Amino acid sequence: MSKIACVLTNMFEDSEYTSPKEEYENGGHELMVIGSKAGDTVEGKNGEAKVKIDLGIDDVNPEDFDALFIPGGFSPDILRADDRFVTFAKHFVLKDKPIFAICHGPQLLITADVLRGRKVTGFKSIHVDLKLAGANLFDEEVVVCGNLVTSRTPDDLPAFNRESAKLL
Repeated sequence: MSKIACVLTNMFEDSEYTSPKEEYENGGHELMVIGSKAGDTVEGKNGEAKVKIDLGIDDVNPEDFDALFIPGGFSPDILRADDRFVTFAKHFVLKDKPIFAICHGPQLLITADVLRGRKVTGFKSIHVDLKLAGANLFDEEVVVCGNLVTSRTPDDLPAFNRESAKLL
């Protein structure tokens, strides 16, 4: 079974973390939450989910993980200001490992400059950013491009979860 790295900080979209997490764990996969500091607790923007950080970004090696999961909300925008998270995310693209990014999740990949020529989707407010990053944008519930799975909103979670699970 796969070991999945989930990068997360405060203001994530609650259901975009909890729903895929449940899907992955029900499939027998291990999800490790990576944040700024191990032991910290981060909270979703709707206040429905509080998540304890398993590992700090300084304490992890991307080689130890089989896939990357980036929930949406404001979390990806906050994380992309930190070069450690950008470098961590870029590793998964360069090593052709599965990446699952929903809503604003692709923002971290935009900053990593790894979307040029890739088929993607994301939340409406980042469509222009995705295009400017060189991505081929599709306004669909889920877009799969090789090992990259992207979706737009919590409404797309069933399709996002299904396609992510297929890659695992």
